[in-house]
Amino acid sequence: MTEITAHSSGMGIGSTIRYVLFAVSAILMAVTLYMIFFWVPTELNLGVSQRIFYFHVPLAWLGMLSIVIVAIASLLHLITGKSKWDDLAYTTAELGVLFATLILVTGSIWARGDLGWWWTWDAKLTTTLVLWFIYVGYLMVRAYSTKGSQGARYGSVVALIGAVDAPIIYMATVWWRTAHPELNVGPVATDGDSIGSANIYITLLVSTLMFTFLYAYMVMERYSMRRTETALDEVHQMFD
Repeated sequence: MTEITAHSSGMGIGSTIRYVLFAVSAILMAVTLYMIFFWVPTELNLGVSQRIFYFHVPLAWLGMLSIVIVAIASLLHLITGKSKWDDLAYTTAELGVLFATLILVTGSIWARGDLGWWWTWDAKLTTTLVLWFIYVGYLMVRAYSTKGSQGARYGSVVALIGAVDAPIIYMATVWWRTAHPELNVGPVATDGDSIGSANIYITLLVSTLMFTFLYAYMVMERYSMRRTETALDEVHQMFD
C-alpha cells in the first residue's frame, strides 16, 4: 500500500511533465514533417527515397540508447534491489524492441532505394539484427521466468550482456568494410548550393529532437503504467 501511495503522490508532477513532452513532441512532429516533405531539397542521387533518412537515423540513435538505459537500470536493480529500476528497464526494453524493429524496416527500405537490395549480411545490419534479438530475448526471459525478483535478475543479466552490442553497432563502419554509410552524414548532393545542404542537416537535427522528446514521453507514460502494475501485483501477493 505504501508503494501505491508513493506512486500516487508523484502522479501530479509526472502528469504535467508528460503533458509538456507530448505537446512539444506534437509541435516538433508537425514542423519535422513539413521540413521533410516541403522544405528540405531532394537529394540528387537517391531522390525521394532519401527522405526516409530523417526517420532512420533518429530511430537508430534511440534504439541503441534504449539498450544502454536497460543495462544501467538493470545494474541499479541488481545493486539496490529496488523495483523501480527493474520497472524502468522493462519499460525501456519494450520501447527498444519497437524502435529496433523500425530501424530494420526503415533501413531495408532505404537500402532498396539506394543499393537495390532489401537485406545483406552486412556488419552494421547484422549487429542491429542481433540487438533486436537481444530485446526480444530480454522480454521472453521476463515473460517466461518466475515472477518476482528471480525473473528480474535473469532479465538484468541478459540486458548487461546485450549492452555490449550498442558500441559494436556504432563502430561497425569503422571496424569492418560495410555497405552502410559511415558515421558522419557526409557530403550531400543537392542542386549545388550550400544552403540546400545546410537544410538537410537542420532537418535531421529537428527530426532527432522530435523523436527524442517523443521517446521521453513514451518512456514516462509506459513507466507510470508499469509502476502501477507492479504495485498491484504486490498487493495481490499480500492476499495470496
